[in-house]
Formats: sequence, structure tokens, C-alpha cells
Amino acid sequence: MKAKAVNIHDCILFNESFNNLIEIADLLELDIQESFITLDSGFDSIANQNEILKAGLRSVIKPNLRGMKNQDKIEQKLNEFESLLNIYKERFKIERCFAWKDVYRKLVIRYERLQCTFMGFRYLAYSMINYRGIFK
Repeated sequence: MKAKAVNIHDCILFNESFNNLIEIADLLELDIQESFITLDSGFDSIANQNEILKAGLRSVIKPNLRGMKNQDKIEQKLNEFESLLNIYKERFKIERCFAWKDVYRKLVIRYERLQCTFMGFRYLAYSMINYRGIFK
């Protein structure tokens, strides 16, 4: 898998990334059937929903109301999402973890050419975060 340019929107990369996820799960012999996949409202589309359902996963995507004017449709979408809201809120914990690394300047912008050096700094930062969390 090759790194993509920064200026490509995540929605464009969804199909390739999702297929890679399914492939890796198969290679590792992980049973991810009926697992939840949480995405933000930028991924709310019928095509993405169908792709996720076809793979046997359950989508938790915050509704994107995209200028909907019909109040009944808005309420219907929000009511459908209400039962999944607790699962969607768990996504925040993961997002917060990714944000913690931004505290470390070495990790915000990749200065290292070697992958092993870059990952070493990442592991060091995550270790420091965990150390602080445990021992305060």
C-alpha cells in the first residue's frame, strides 16, 4: 500500500482503504462480521453504506443533513442514528488519541526519511503518553 497525497479527500480513498481493511482481516483470519465501523458525516452516502453492508459490517456514520429542508426527513435520519449514538461517541476516544501525538513536534511533520526512525519517535511519544496517564 502506497501513501497518498495529502490533498486527496478521505472519501475518495474510502473504497481502497475499506478493501484493504477487509483483506487484512482475511489474512489475519479475523472474524469482523457484524462489527461496527464508525465514520464521520463526510462518509454518509448510500454507496458507502452499501459497501459496508456487503462486507457484513455494521455502519455507524453520523448523518450528513446536506442542506435538507424537509424537517420530517431530518428527524427520521436523526432518529435512526439515535440508537447508534453511544457507539459513535466511542469514536471520540480514538480521535483524541490521534490528537495527542500532535503535542510532539517531531510527529506533527515527518522530518525523518527512514520509516524505522519515524516509527521509533511515534512509539516513544505513545510510551510517554501512556506513562503520564498511568503515573500522572
